[in-house]
Amino acid sequence: MLMLVALVWLCACQTLTAATSAPATSSRAETVTGAAVTPTLATPEQARVAETPAPSPEPMVIEPTALPEPGGTVTITILYDNNPYAPGLKTSWGFACLVETGEATVLFDTGGDAPLLLANMAALGIDPLSIEIIVLSHIHGDHTGGLKGLLEMGVQPTVYLPRSFPDDFKAQAQAAGATAVEADGPLEIMPGLWSTGEMGDGIREQALVVRTVPGLVVITGCAHPGVEKMVAQAKEVGQGKITLVMGGFHLGDASRGRIEGIIADFRRLGVQKVAPCHCTGKRAMEMFAAEYGEDFIETGVGKVLQIQ
Repeated sequence: MLMLVALVWLCACQTLTAATSAPATSSRAETVTGAAVTPTLATPEQARVAETPAPSPEPMVIEPTALPEPGGTVTITILYDNNPYAPGLKTSWGFACLVETGEATVLFDTGGDAPLLLANMAALGIDPLSIEIIVLSHIHGDHTGGLKGLLEMGVQPTVYLPRSFPDDFKAQAQAAGATAVEADGPLEIMPGLWSTGEMGDGIREQALVVRTVPGLVVITGCAHPGVEKMVAQAKEVGQGKITLVMGGFHLGDASRGRIEGIIADFRRLGVQKVAPCHCTGKRAMEMFAAEYGEDFIETGVGKVLQIQ
């Protein structure tokens, strides 16, 4: 097992250090289920899953030179994504990440299917029964498809979902042992952890806002309402500077001009670092990387960020 350690100086008052390893999983490629949209907890349609090579995982430690606010280490682990990162983990279209605050273990989105999600968790040594809270960003099956399998194996979380979710989805989740909480406007999940509230005129979506010692971390599933709008809302909700925005930015078909405008909005909002993945798109990834330089964090399934 290899461990990669790197030290990178960041802007003004922060340092990033990277070091980790990820256990290997089976090398066998397999086919599992996935879908674009699901109105219920039914298993989504099948999608091909491929095991892909990737760089050694680099958990990042983000530390300020002085602590601006109280708090401990927050660890964020990407469990499901279509971008490879840690060797041996499987990729598929979708997104899920685990947020460990020291006070609670929170799963943000559940990927497209439970078998792949659970296989990656097992490879990373994460017990699904440790999950206390699940936050679902929006109704699409590549973000909700793993919920049914988690509940069937005995996870009994409080599930925070947009108010616009179908009633039968909520009823099935509660029948399976979950407690469903609807997010309409901004909502404090627990001290230091918020939902932006559901946003958008088309696909309704919420983002997760996490207070950390260096500042706010904003996690988006697909950012259908506009990632810059969701970040602005998160800043208002969390009332702090934004250390990191991560997740899907939904810019795969966006023009260069549109992406340039979003990058300008990020700078105006004071976003210090970015870790885009999932549906962000190749051109947007390259443009964010060029703009943010050392503050651009390459990510994918198996990436671990430690923020303290």
